[in-house]
Amino acid sequence: MTRPPDADASLSAHLLAAMAAMTPAGVRIGCRTIREGDENHLLPQEARSIPSRLPLMRRASGAARWIAHELLADMGLNDVAILRGSSGAPVWPHGVTGSLAHDDEIAVAAVAPLSHVASLGIDIEPALPLPDDIFALVAVPADRIDATDSCLAGRILFAAKEAVYKAAYPLDREVLGYEDITVDLDASDAVTKTGRRARLVYCVAPCVVVLAFVDGVRSAPL
Repeated sequence: MTRPPDADASLSAHLLAAMAAMTPAGVRIGCRTIREGDENHLLPQEARSIPSRLPLMRRASGAARWIAHELLADMGLNDVAILRGSSGAPVWPHGVTGSLAHDDEIAVAAVAPLSHVASLGIDIEPALPLPDDIFALVAVPADRIDATDSCLAGRILFAAKEAVYKAAYPLDREVLGYEDITVDLDASDAVTKTGRRARLVYCVAPCVVVLAFVDGVRSAPL
């Protein structure tokens, strides 16, 4: 579906306000409606590191990295290429943690210095109920989702596990399934099978966005 530019701007502004309200101190966060031509925001090194030749995927990657470039520039890091690593995760500059995500229409990014947060993960999903068959794959008996919107609880749970995986992987290098992550939305908390604990914040309008972050200071790799 194509919306007029003013509708895109309104959607982005609404989402950014909701995201900013939930984001902890020290974390920078942003969003952007994915537009035709956003693939041109990829720096040359970034473009070479992304194997997909599908225009829509490259466009979404360009939009997410454009946001991240702006956030990094706010930290004094200009024109830094965010390459796609061998695991598929973005490679962040020295002293920084971050995360990228997109759905079909909107890209989001979050960054923070390692002196504030050990790791970040973000995910965005449409504010629609999660299909029952997918919920059955994602949920485990230990998950607690009673405190949230019952209509969107499954979708928030799905996004939370995606975000937690993104936050945990750089620290533990452990491939996790949905069954390996237990989420407690009541306590805004999650834990992986390795014992890695992450805090969660989320918003549900106009999209579901979940930010997972691991507290503590992580030393930048030498």
